[in-house]
Amino acid sequence: MISPARQTAFDILLRIETQQAYASELLHSDRTAMLSPADCGLCMELVMGVLRWRSRLDSQIALFSFTPFRKLDLEVLTALRIGIYQLEFLHRVPARAAINESVDLVKLSRKTSAAPLTNAILRKIPKTTNEVREQRRQGNLMTPSVNAAPITGESLASGFAHPQWLVERWIQNYGGERAEAICRHDQCLPTAALRLREASAEEELRKSGIELTPGAMMRGARRVASGDPSHTFACHEGRIAIQDEASQLVAALVGTGARILDCCAAPGGKTSAIADRNPQSEIIAAELHEHRAELMRRLVSAPHVSIIVADARALPESGQFDRVLVDVPCSGTGTLARNPDIKWRLKAEDLSGLQESQSAILGAALQHLAPGGRLIYSSCSLEPEENEAVIERVLAQKSGTVRLIDCRDELSRLQRSEELAWPEMESLLRGQFLRTIPGVHPCDGFFAAVLEKL
Repeated sequence: MISPARQTAFDILLRIETQQAYASELLHSDRTAMLSPADCGLCMELVMGVLRWRSRLDSQIALFSFTPFRKLDLEVLTALRIGIYQLEFLHRVPARAAINESVDLVKLSRKTSAAPLTNAILRKIPKTTNEVREQRRQGNLMTPSVNAAPITGESLASGFAHPQWLVERWIQNYGGERAEAICRHDQCLPTAALRLREASAEEELRKSGIELTPGAMMRGARRVASGDPSHTFACHEGRIAIQDEASQLVAALVGTGARILDCCAAPGGKTSAIADRNPQSEIIAAELHEHRAELMRRLVSAPHVSIIVADARALPESGQFDRVLVDVPCSGTGTLARNPDIKWRLKAEDLSGLQESQSAILGAALQHLAPGGRLIYSSCSLEPEENEAVIERVLAQKSGTVRLIDCRDELSRLQRSEELAWPEMESLLRGQFLRTIPGVHPCDGFFAAVLEKL
C-alpha cells in the first residue's frame, strides 16, 4: 500500500509538470489538508526535494536506465525521481520502502510494464552513508566539481542542480563566489521570518513551543529557529505574518503617506505591513485576479484598506497618491529556495516579455503619483532585465518628470529609526538601488528602486 505522503507528492509533481501549477500553492491546498502532520511533512520534503535536485536525479536515471531517458513516461520518471531522492537524501527512510512504493506508484499509474525497469534502476543507486545523505539534504555536500577551482557555469549547474544558462548569468552579473552562494542557498529550506503585528504574540508563540531569534535584517522581525508558527492561533488570527525579511524591508521603504497605492498587491504581505505603518492613511490595493483578491481580503481586513480587482496598467482609481508601491510580477529567481519549480519552468527568452509588462506597469503607476510623491519599484528577481533595465527604460520615457532617488538615503533613514538591523548597509546597495542576494544576505533576493515625481 502506498503511503498518503508519497501518493500526494506524486500527484503534485505530476500537476506541476503537466499543468504548470505552482508547488507553493499545491502544498498549501486541499490536497495536503487531510494529511497527518507527519505525512504532510514527508510530502513537502519529497516535492521540494525532487524540485530542488531534479537535474541531479535525472542524471542518475539516465546513467542506470537501459531505456533512453527521453522515452520514459512522465509517470515513470516522476516515481523514479521520488525514489532516488529518498535513497540519496533521506537517511531515515528505509531503502525497501523507497523502492517498493515507487514501483507501486508506477503500477498505480497503469504503467505496469515499466515496473521492472523502475525496480532495476532504483536497486542500482549507490548506497550512501546516513551522514552523507543528511549533508546532501542540507545542501552542504556537493559534487567535487563545485569544490574545485575555478567556478564555472557547468560546475555550479552540475553540483547544485540549476539550469546552466541561469548560473552563467549570475556568474556574469554577480561573480563566481556570489553565484555559488546563491546556488547553495537555493538548495536548502530557508529560515522562516515573521513580522509581529502585535508585540504580545511573541510570548504567546514561545509558550506554544515556537523558538524565535531576533531578525537579521529588520529589527522588528523574528526568525523561526524551531517549530511551525503557521498552525498557531496568532497566525490564524492575523497577529503575526510570515514574511521574508527582504519583503519587510521593501515595505518599509514605502514609508508613510496620506494616500497610498499598492499596484500589484497579492498575496498581501507588503500591503499589510504598509497598512500597519499607516493606520490613518487611505490605502488602495489592486490585484488582477479575483480569487487572489479574495484571499487578500482575509489577510488584510483593516477598514482603511480597499482591495480592488484591476489591471495595474489600467487602474480605475482617480486622484493621485503620495506613495506608490509597484512590486511587479517577475521571474522570481530571487526566491528559488522557496519556489524551486521556477528554475525548471523559466526560459531565457521569457525575460524580454516580462520586461515589457513590467515597464508598462511602472509607466502606468507613475501617472497616479502626485508631484513630490515617491514610487517604490521592486521585484524578487535577480535578473537585470527586470530591474535596472526597466528603471532605465522608464526614466528615458519620462525624462524631465521623474528622478531616481539613491536608496542609500532611504536605508540610512531606516538605520536612524532603528528599523534596519543589518550592519553592513553598503552590501545592500548596487549603485543607487537596493539589492539583496540569497546566500549573501539571510533572505530572498529583492531589487528596489525609489522614484520621485518632479
